[in-house]
Amino acid sequence: MIAEKLNCTGSIFLLAPAIFMPALFTARVLDKLKQIPRGRVTTYGRLARAAGKPKAARAAGTAAGKNQDAPTRPCHRVVRSDGSIGGYSGAGGIKKKIELLKKEGVVVKNGRVENFRRILYTFKANT
Repeated sequence: MIAEKLNCTGSIFLLAPAIFMPALFTARVLDKLKQIPRGRVTTYGRLARAAGKPKAARAAGTAAGKNQDAPTRPCHRVVRSDGSIGGYSGAGGIKKKIELLKKEGVVVKNGRVENFRRILYTFKANT
């Protein structure tokens, strides 16, 4: 599929689907962030799977890092698959991520989420 787009001069130019895919994936990731409840965490892999690309955990992390609406869109609730904190590109860095998680009742000890498996959020299919 190729999309047409008007530029500012009124001329039509064509855009290949590959141009839209990264932006679409990022939008899906950012949308999925809103589904993670307070007091719960999910992993970059589960986030990628929910956004439609099961093998794109790193890309999901990159997309979450583009979040301009943190902490309203809670990217701080995404951690690594082993329960370790991972990164946080919001103001304050990882210390702020830990602070936000603790405010929501998530216990973080030595850089890892305590009771990780118990509070791990799984996205519902097709939501």
